[in-house]
Amino acid sequence: MFLFINRTPFSDRFVAYDKELFTYLNGFGNEKWDWFWLLVTEQKHWVPLFIVLLILLFKAFGLKKGLILLVFIALFITFSDQLVNLIKYHYMRLRPCSDPDLELSIRAVLQRSSYSFVSGHSTTSFAMSTFFILLLKKHFKHIRFLLIWPMLFAYSRVYLGVHFPLDIFTGMYLGIFEGFLFFYLTQSFFKKIKI
Repeated sequence: MFLFINRTPFSDRFVAYDKELFTYLNGFGNEKWDWFWLLVTEQKHWVPLFIVLLILLFKAFGLKKGLILLVFIALFITFSDQLVNLIKYHYMRLRPCSDPDLELSIRAVLQRSSYSFVSGHSTTSFAMSTFFILLLKKHFKHIRFLLIWPMLFAYSRVYLGVHFPLDIFTGMYLGIFEGFLFFYLTQSFFKKIKI
């Protein structure tokens, strides 16, 4: 449904509300906190979390199944990234930091020239979190706290001025869908090969 959002009669009004919400949320920014949100938004700072998730994955499933899951995860990330790029180049929506309507009314801490809709950070982080939660919930009861990661990650994009809320929420729903899809694909695969 989100692929047709610009083709509905409500699109101009919806986009106007999205810009208003963005301006409101972005307005909470404060120079004292910029360092924190710049830290949160960089994928490299999340590497320790990814290492912990891989350790939990191998602990729960062993070496053989763990390696197969790693291949699925690599395919999963590639699929998610390419789908996000297809959507971005279909809509070609300017980022808030590049939108001439907003340049005087927002705090753009980061500058990005690529397109905004849909957020790759939001899509991939929610997809991976959903996938790992579904995969590990029987083994580690507190794995649901993993959802804190994509929420912080996604909000950082609004705070820094590089995504609208619609980009984030659409990415969130798309990512959750992808997480469920890939979880069920991996489960079907393991049932077929009987591992």
